Amino acid sequence: MTDTQPTTRPRPDTRTQPTQRTCPFSPPEGYRTLREEAPITPVTFPDGTDGWLVSRHADVRTVLADQRFGANRRPARTDAFAPTGTPVPPPPPGMFIMMDGPEHTRIRRLLTGQFTVRRMRQLAPAVERIVAEHLDAMASAEQPVDLLRDFALPIPSLVICELLGVPYADRADFQRNSGNMLRLDASQEQVQQAHLAMNQHIHELVQAKRAHPTDDILSGLVQDGRLSDEEMAGVGALLLLAGHETTANMIALGTMCLLHHPDQLAALRADASLWDNAVEELLRYLTIIQFGLRRVVREDLELDGHRIEAGTTVLASLTSGNRDADQFTGDPDQLDVQRPYSPHLAFGHGAHQCIGQQLARVEMKAALSALFDRFPSLRLAVPAKEVPMRDDMLIYGVHALPVTW
Repeated sequence: MTDTQPTTRPRPDTRTQPTQRTCPFSPPEGYRTLREEAPITPVTFPDGTDGWLVSRHADVRTVLADQRFGANRRPARTDAFAPTGTPVPPPPPGMFIMMDGPEHTRIRRLLTGQFTVRRMRQLAPAVERIVAEHLDAMASAEQPVDLLRDFALPIPSLVICELLGVPYADRADFQRNSGNMLRLDASQEQVQQAHLAMNQHIHELVQAKRAHPTDDILSGLVQDGRLSDEEMAGVGALLLLAGHETTANMIALGTMCLLHHPDQLAALRADASLWDNAVEELLRYLTIIQFGLRRVVREDLELDGHRIEAGTTVLASLTSGNRDADQFTGDPDQLDVQRPYSPHLAFGHGAHQCIGQQLARVEMKAALSALFDRFPSLRLAVPAKEVPMRDDMLIYGVHALPVTW
């Protein structure tokens, strides 16, 4: 494991997206070459259609903020990442991250008030209590402990369940279904079945809350009355999936990353006020949305001198943009918890920027700071190369993280 880059760099492959990592904490080396030599480059997607890959920070922001690049994939003739010839389905009800314009705004506005900075900060004591309870359980458990299973995954799962009003006892089902939705080797049928199961689960909860509302987001949406039951089921399933998978992997991978950078961990132990900055740096440095965000061009346009036709798929690489030396001071390929803040792309950008980002920050800071305070001798229980990485999932991270202390 090393952050050192090879001295001989490959020429940019202008037909495929870089996917091979040489370091578990860094994006594939090919992105560096693309940023420098072909930041907007033609690629061929898995279904054989041609599209474009955008790898520079400024261009990624442009694509994600420009409404001519749509989140609704229907203008494309086929689904670029599905088998050849697969037609693009309409966005499922409530799946607002795949919608544009008024339809996206209508649903997102109903949720914005639930995830304000003020409300997420008010949640901090409850998150800290959940963290403390799981650290107590770890302390009394037989070592080694799987940090992902016993700490990183339960914390965001408990919090999002409480916010949405989903029984935590149901976690095995929704974690299994969300895992199947994110597997790169899952068939279209498996993804669809997992999606339907998640929606059905939330739909049943919506029906229950209509009869017996409580103080949670789903009950609030039911009482508001502006979404159909199908839309509420889609919104709930999306928040449940995004609310635990991303943060759980940031906590686990962030722990592994800090253990691999003892100088950065020492800086945090010397000055706890650095934790807010450290969370932003880990989000930038690790960027677990590892294959980027898809957009489909809604009208013929020109991007930095490249003519792109309506219906073309464009892939905006968040992980590459977050290593762009033109955006970040110092060496962006080095983890630096004292790096001056500069807007990163870990939560996307524009109208679709992650609605739950403040919650993720609260959870990451509470979990990571308390973990290293409680277990100052924390270390991996296996060689780093034996940690199973999630190269096979849409959300990067670890499948397990054995630790001891």
